[in-house]
Amino acid sequence: MTAAHFSAALSTLENTQEALGEALAALRRGMGNRVPDLALAFASPHHGPSRGELGPMLREATRARTVLGCMAQSVLAGGREPENRPGLALFAAKLPDTAIEPLRLGAVPGPSDTVLFTGMPDLGPATESSVLLLVDPFHFPAEAFLERMNHDHPGVPVVGGLASAAHEAGQGVLFTGDGMEVEGAVGVALRGAMGIRPVVSQGCRPVGRPWVVTAARDNLLLKLGGRSAVDVLMETLGELPPDQRQLLQRGPFVGLALDATKSTFARGDFLVRGLLGIQPQERALAVGDHVRRGQTVQFLVRDGASAGEDLRQLLTEAGPAEGPQGALLFPCNGRGLRMFGVADHDSSVLLDVLGADTAVAGFAAAGELGPVDGTNFLHGFTASVALFRRQLGA
Repeated sequence: MTAAHFSAALSTLENTQEALGEALAALRRGMGNRVPDLALAFASPHHGPSRGELGPMLREATRARTVLGCMAQSVLAGGREPENRPGLALFAAKLPDTAIEPLRLGAVPGPSDTVLFTGMPDLGPATESSVLLLVDPFHFPAEAFLERMNHDHPGVPVVGGLASAAHEAGQGVLFTGDGMEVEGAVGVALRGAMGIRPVVSQGCRPVGRPWVVTAARDNLLLKLGGRSAVDVLMETLGELPPDQRQLLQRGPFVGLALDATKSTFARGDFLVRGLLGIQPQERALAVGDHVRRGQTVQFLVRDGASAGEDLRQLLTEAGPAEGPQGALLFPCNGRGLRMFGVADHDSSVLLDVLGADTAVAGFAAAGELGPVDGTNFLHGFTASVALFRRQLGA
């Protein structure tokens, strides 16, 4: 069987033509004489005026069958994550014995406040299928799409990110080999020998102890263990050591247990959601998701050390791959220097764990897509990774 092959390249030149030429030269060196099946480009706002031309130029230069890309606040490749600077990142993949279905998804209103999706992928069994997706955050309801995927294709991972370059609707942040896409989402569905092994690092660690929700309404935690949720939070804060108390006060999070049958919890057992505020009348806590009675929750904190350790551990648990490795990295645009205090953190962790010759590219996302415990979610402050791996039994 022909081996898969990957290449990634980055240019920080501000002129788009010069940047594309520099990045393409490096991409070709990595690919040798192989024609990629899939090519992606991620461009910083500095290249915005040329966004409609990037896809066609990349398709012509690489002869790739499928070309995708998006604009982003910052991009990454080759172990570098230039922030607030020009950046053009390219990624190419040769995926033998793999069907690659280009996706152009749209959303239209349906009956009774529902959403109907156009361009849905034709997928096989979960063990043979995976989806890579780039999303326009203004025109595509990512959470509703993931709910549809979870219902129609349980177990099929959806990995990707929300483009982060636009500040308002209609700015055209997505492109394909045919040119700019005005709205929706673009991606590929993979079926066959090669697929995506998702790694979703939520980067939090628990503090205090787990609590059972005894009263809830929509996104409000009303009572925990029969007591008001605010009282439980205040008690937890009072019992924490000073460093953890400061982290919880500065950036509070809540972990929502995914499996109601568990009484002890480990990494990956919680869906991390932000603690949005206090509802004083009912002494309730507002959470960034719906909560339900009987669910177990735990307060969480996040800092650079815990986020870095979590990403490293999850990548290690993913195990080694056979042959050349390729990965797409979608870290939240709130990570980077802001969280870690050093440049190139997440890319460096990937290369350290997976190997220095791994082809890695991606962008800082305005929301990250990826599964936790087999169910796809939209995340924030997360690093979502698509590892290209040979499927089981292939």
